[in-house]
Amino acid sequence: MAANSAPIFHSGKQSAGNALNIASCMAENADTTCRAIADYISRKLTVAIRFIDGISWEEREALFDSGDIHVCWICGLPYVWKSDADCPAIQLIAAPVMRHERYCNSPIYFSDVVVHRDSDIASFADLRGASWTYNERRSHSGYNVVRHHLSMLGETAGYFGKVIESGAHQASLKLIVDRQIDASAIDSTVLEAELRRAPELASEIRIIETLGPSPMPPWVVLKSVPAQLRSAINQALLGMHNDSSGREILDTWGISHFTTVEDAHYDSIRQMASEAQSVRLLA
Repeated sequence: MAANSAPIFHSGKQSAGNALNIASCMAENADTTCRAIADYISRKLTVAIRFIDGISWEEREALFDSGDIHVCWICGLPYVWKSDADCPAIQLIAAPVMRHERYCNSPIYFSDVVVHRDSDIASFADLRGASWTYNERRSHSGYNVVRHHLSMLGETAGYFGKVIESGAHQASLKLIVDRQIDASAIDSTVLEAELRRAPELASEIRIIETLGPSPMPPWVVLKSVPAQLRSAINQALLGMHNDSSGREILDTWGISHFTTVEDAHYDSIRQMASEAQSVRLLA
């Protein structure tokens, strides 16, 4: 599959020739690693690839839904929504397994409930009436899992005194560091990446609770991409940790390796979303 060969699949209006468009709808601090993964796949498969960034994750997801982005790393909650649609257009490729021992060599992650280091809040129970921020409503780690946790506590409305949407996990962290908001649930992998980028953050925040584990956000591909190429992308990801250049890329985001995941792996997100439906963060 040479990069200068005839087009390898029918592409959308944003695609050029035979280029495969790859993007991430994860936190911004994953973009550099995702671009490197896209470049790695391009080299391994000798396929022309464009990594789409410089636009919001909402725009990237819209391009994925319209068929103009062909491979995307997405949150588990949007995955199950897309997968459960009539005639779903997507297919799982693989999911990362994080290197830290807390992940037990499995494609899982957590939501760490974070407060300011100097806060008097010591547990989730202390958050009643406190101010809370979440990244956005399509997020499992920042929104869905919190509503599910409240549903398990029998708290269906008004647990927090103030709630705002920040737009991103990093923005939520800044609100906590600046003491504008009391707490937030942060994707553990995003938090770890921020701590690698800015180690001084560790002296400004404190984790009071951990929710999860939850199934790791998957890499997904459009079914319109030829089956042979879908399989080749899967094999490229699964083999990244077996060569030095691949391991170096994975290390930048604390990834041990990629593993194959099945749709049933995300059933727990489906269940949590169902159980959280009646929960409102504010009265």
